[in-house]
Amino acid sequence: MEHLLLLHGALGHSDDFSELEKTLSTRFRAHKLLFAGHGNTPIPAKGLNMELYVQQIAAYIAGYPTEPFHIFGYSMGGYAALACAAQYPGQIRSVLTLATKLQWSPEAAAKETAFLQPDIIATKVPRYAAQLAERHGATHWKHLLSGISGLMERLGAQPLLTEKELGEIDIPVQIMVGDCDNMVSMDESREAAASLKSGRFAVLPGTAHPFEKVRSSLLLSLIYDFWADHSSTPA
Repeated sequence: MEHLLLLHGALGHSDDFSELEKTLSTRFRAHKLLFAGHGNTPIPAKGLNMELYVQQIAAYIAGYPTEPFHIFGYSMGGYAALACAAQYPGQIRSVLTLATKLQWSPEAAAKETAFLQPDIIATKVPRYAAQLAERHGATHWKHLLSGISGLMERLGAQPLLTEKELGEIDIPVQIMVGDCDNMVSMDESREAAASLKSGRFAVLPGTAHPFEKVRSSLLLSLIYDFWADHSSTPA
């Protein structure tokens, strides 16, 4: 069986994919990667940035030098996967993304980071604050918010993926987005797919941004449909 790497989103955790990993393990050798700063992992002294996550992916895949790797990336994980495919051609066989914001600017970064304030989250969405504390530690989650804000600001100032970089990715890619996603627009996702040499675009009906709100049956059907064409693993 071929390898499949599952990449979580910002403020998420590799454990978010436990059920998905279990299901996909019947078709792939499924792997999960925990991005730096998440869970119980420290935030580097230089802070968090997308380049660090790209290097994490490349290093993980390099541990299996003779094996082809497919990637499913949710949100930030999808961006990191595509940036890795652009920077390290030949290491990745295909990429499927969900709810990945692909158009970054200073204005877009400011909009996304405005909410990433511990006091605001604790006051307005205490259940989410409790979830973050459980995932990343009672105090660490607050530092992670700051780290992710810095990552987004850097990405807004200097995106790793422009139309040019996307156009140089020469592997099959499917960009997916929910029609109720309030962070990622269908237009930016469609445009990104059109910029790719071998890109597809798919919309999940009745689907918002949070991964836990994605219907697993719908997601799996799209995953299997895509990899039926781009994997040697039998359906």
